[in-house]
Amino acid sequence: MLPLTRTIKGVSVAPGRVVAVVKHMPSPVAEPTEHAGMPPGTTVESEGERIRAAAASVQGQLRLRADTTDGDAKEVLLATARMATDPLLLKSAVARLSPANPGGARSAERAVWEAGAEVAETLQALGGYMAERAADVLDVRARIVAGLQGLAAPGIPTCEVPFILVAHDLAPADTATLDPAKILALITSGGGPQSHTAILARALGLPAVVAAPGVESIPEGTVVYVDGAEGTVCTNPDGELLQAAEHWTTKANSRPAFGGNNTLADGLPVPLLANVGHGADAGAAARAGAEGVGLLRTEFCFLDRDTEPSFDEQVTAYGAVFAAFPGRKVVVRTLDAGADKPLPFLSNIEEPNPALGVRGYRTDATTPGVLERQLRAIAAAAAAHSSDVQVMAPMISTAEEARRFASLCASAGLRTPGVMVEVPSAALTASAVLQEVAFASLGTNDLTQYAMAADRQLGPLATLNDPWQPAVLQLIQLAADGAAQASAMTGAPKPVGVCGEAAADPALAVVLVGLGAASLSMSARALAAVGAVLSTVTLVQAQRIAMEALAAPSAAAARKAARNRLPVLAELGL
Repeated sequence: MLPLTRTIKGVSVAPGRVVAVVKHMPSPVAEPTEHAGMPPGTTVESEGERIRAAAASVQGQLRLRADTTDGDAKEVLLATARMATDPLLLKSAVARLSPANPGGARSAERAVWEAGAEVAETLQALGGYMAERAADVLDVRARIVAGLQGLAAPGIPTCEVPFILVAHDLAPADTATLDPAKILALITSGGGPQSHTAILARALGLPAVVAAPGVESIPEGTVVYVDGAEGTVCTNPDGELLQAAEHWTTKANSRPAFGGNNTLADGLPVPLLANVGHGADAGAAARAGAEGVGLLRTEFCFLDRDTEPSFDEQVTAYGAVFAAFPGRKVVVRTLDAGADKPLPFLSNIEEPNPALGVRGYRTDATTPGVLERQLRAIAAAAAAHSSDVQVMAPMISTAEEARRFASLCASAGLRTPGVMVEVPSAALTASAVLQEVAFASLGTNDLTQYAMAADRQLGPLATLNDPWQPAVLQLIQLAADGAAQASAMTGAPKPVGVCGEAAADPALAVVLVGLGAASLSMSARALAAVGAVLSTVTLVQAQRIAMEALAAPSAAAARKAARNRLPVLAELGL
């Protein structure tokens, strides 16, 4: 008798259908003995030096791994390397070595363990970006403890044949070095649609399902079928599922590269742009055919620094992106940081609710000058290149804020100001907001988080953090309708683009265009699939599909309604 098929439902992260055996992440580093004091013959000083040496070794190992990669993976590894020698972590660990510490002296291993737990708990309580960094701390803690114990650092398992990786969630440093030639898909019981695992799976083109309770109970070596588009994992797949996986592989391997000039079936241009963080990202996006940059995340210049980057540093960083797209549109998002992405020179980390605190554009009210200096640096970089540079502010909530940002841009010599629509109030009052600026871009990640009151980092809330949610689709339509009203009132076009992860979903891309999106921005890897699907529909067809999705009672029903109207998805293995 053939073994029974078991189906586990999770959250779709990256499309694709594959069949392979599963391998589990190795067991985590064991917690050191709770009451173990310093070994005989050692001192606080000698054990403290051992901690610092182990931390420096971990940092060196991560930097070596960073040298072998680029893009998002390199940034993740370097950020984790910096965390390995974080003064707060090391100082807290060394303090625990002393017999005067409450509870007595700890061993070096136990001291690092407790200090890591304390720092991670503090970051988790802050929420947002800092909650995400808690995973970095726990990963670093495990690596330092392993080094102190003379054990190998935790990492991705090895296997002679390609496999599907199963984990509760993946540490950022491990996710950053996944080898798509060996790992065919990712399935996790934890995480969410905006976790490191999800973001890098999309960047690597790996089918992935997260927040799938029960996957860790699948025995190692079991053959499973993963459908990243549907968010399902099936053990012991039957012939039909095996055929579906084979069909997807064939179609994925034969899918043509993006041609760099996207139009709908009726000839209507809908530019496909790229989300980038720095010059290396921009170069890769240009080679992939991106028609420009829809989102330049400038915070990469600012994060993990104690001081504001200099004017020249900023000009160089922005110029590297502009140079990759001569004569093309590059939309620069001003610093999206604050209490959820704390910066020593900008933020107050004591806020009780960082996601609703001083972040993005709002930091200019509490720390004036940083935004104006950034705008001047953007203008200087733009003047040295031929790109069509446009600038938008994150976390705009009112028309008054939009008006002031436009004034700041004008003072810096930037002619095309815009706003991010990620706060529901901006979508609801889009007509008034868009009368003050030239364009808007929908940040679907935050718009979904705020519309659904669900932290996008929390796995248990992953189903709420779905851009297919009817409330989110209605806000998107309101923003597009408001832009049309502003255009009619001012006599100037007010285009609305999308730069959130939603644009990388080929089915949702059709809906977004049908709702009024004039351009879509995504990771470079998603360009070909999205372009292939959009080229098969007219604007009228996209609008009809969007209306069906809007009328659906749930996110799942909206997704199903759209996919049922797009048979090309099955033909392309999407």
